[in-house]
Amino acid sequence: MGFFDRLSRLIRANANAAVGAMEDPAKILDQSVADMQSDLVKLRQAVATAIASQKRIQNQAEQAEAQTKTWYERAELALQKGEEDLAREALGRRKTCQDTATALNTQLQSQAGQVEQLKKSLVALESKIAEAKTKKDMLKARAQAAQAQEQLQSAVGSLGTNSSMAAFERMEEKVQTLEARSQAAAELAGADLESQFAALEGAPEVDDELAAMKNRLAGGVAAPQLEPVKVSEVDPELEELKRSIDKL
Repeated sequence: MGFFDRLSRLIRANANAAVGAMEDPAKILDQSVADMQSDLVKLRQAVATAIASQKRIQNQAEQAEAQTKTWYERAELALQKGEEDLAREALGRRKTCQDTATALNTQLQSQAGQVEQLKKSLVALESKIAEAKTKKDMLKARAQAAQAQEQLQSAVGSLGTNSSMAAFERMEEKVQTLEARSQAAAELAGADLESQFAALEGAPEVDDELAAMKNRLAGGVAAPQLEPVKVSEVDPELEELKRSIDKL
């Protein structure tokens, strides 16, 4: 494949792609129906012209046939009057008119076939236009729905990189942080309150013990004696402690 062939194909492909991207389905549908309507007008004019031509040929054929009959009658009249030469001339004219009528009738049959074909084409085009008009609104609605869906998908796809969405997400995270800090402060405040109540609840035990001590001292009751520690149990432990200190 030559370089220029490849270049030409590339240019046509890019041109077709550019044109396809610029095409608006709704406008193209309207224009297509308008073009078909224009073709219908032209076809109707062609059918009318063909029918008029058919009528003209038919009239000419009928006139030629009438003249053929007239010249035959004149030839008979001339022969009856003894005008043989005149009769021969009349028959010659009759032959010319007869040939003309034959040719016109042949042309008339051909023209009638063309008119019939044009009428069929006209009916077919009218049917197609009626069908196109019925489908046009439906196709335009489908095209608009597809375009709306495409725009929606494009908008959803761009949310991740959209600065507004990013700012929204940052503010959401900040609100969550503020809520966590508020919850932590509430928990700390609750813990401090619990400790205060615990201190108040523990105070009566201390007061009771203090009152009992005062009663013992006031009544001469000896304080409870602690169990004496045996020296034999303390000395080895004391010696072990000394050795540990000397090693330091």
